[in-house]
Amino acid sequence: MEKELERYHNYPYQRISLQIAEEVIGMEESPVAALKRKRNSSIQVAVNLIKEGRAEALVSAGNTGAVVAITTLHLGLLPGVERAGIAIVIPTLKDPCLIIDVGANINPRPLHLFQYAIMAKVYAEQILQREKPRIGLLNIGEEESKGTNFVKETFSFFKSRNGNLLNFIGYIEGRDIFAGEVDCVVCDGFVGNIVLKVAESLGETITEMLRRELSRNIFSKSVSLLLKNRLKNLKKNLDYSEYGGAPLLGTQKICIIAHGASSAKAIKNAIRVAKEFGGHRINNNIVEALKKC
Repeated sequence: MEKELERYHNYPYQRISLQIAEEVIGMEESPVAALKRKRNSSIQVAVNLIKEGRAEALVSAGNTGAVVAITTLHLGLLPGVERAGIAIVIPTLKDPCLIIDVGANINPRPLHLFQYAIMAKVYAEQILQREKPRIGLLNIGEEESKGTNFVKETFSFFKSRNGNLLNFIGYIEGRDIFAGEVDCVVCDGFVGNIVLKVAESLGETITEMLRRELSRNIFSKSVSLLLKNRLKNLKKNLDYSEYGGAPLLGTQKICIIAHGASSAKAIKNAIRVAKEFGGHRINNNIVEALKKC
């Protein structure tokens, strides 16, 4: 790595230091097992640097479960938070939308989702610049009679605890997400992760379909040249790397989870997200918001 850095004559060497980590947690490994066996993994070493005050934020494209487990155990949760949740920003027909949780907690309780909603509200206000962000609970229909027992219990919990704190609009369906009907979507980590993976795959599929159609013949290629700038904008809107990384909301310190296949641009944007998170004092604002619920 030092040899690689030497290629860049103008890099800010005073702001970059290398730390040895002798172990790596593989993507296929059990987070709990890795937590016990690999105490000198790159994720653990990074978390230790934060505990020692030598770093302020963690950006990782590694094993998501391990990141959640290690940061939760060693850095702790914010006062009033029982479970951390992964939030992701996705494009819609209107403004970008925040979804939480997309994989940290697949077996939550209604209280956890309520806390997710509060954390999402703060993030949407501070980072996405939304005034009174609309918050919806993801379900298979908008009617109160639909959904699993857990979703119904969560809906009732929101209604009983909402007060004036949240702009909770009730149930929303999957189609409402990309239509931009809400600013924040709340769901359990199992459902949220499926939504995330489908959204990523759909974006890649649409881009590839357009590429194939616009390269079929001379006429379509001519059209693609005319639409070059528009197509670039579309690709940019659908590109996960533009959004950087997903904040793990609820932990004591800043933790940004990047895609496992992150490009250099994606890592750069993940670092940008970490900087914005700290600059807006998101954790302090979350704690204050939780005190009011």
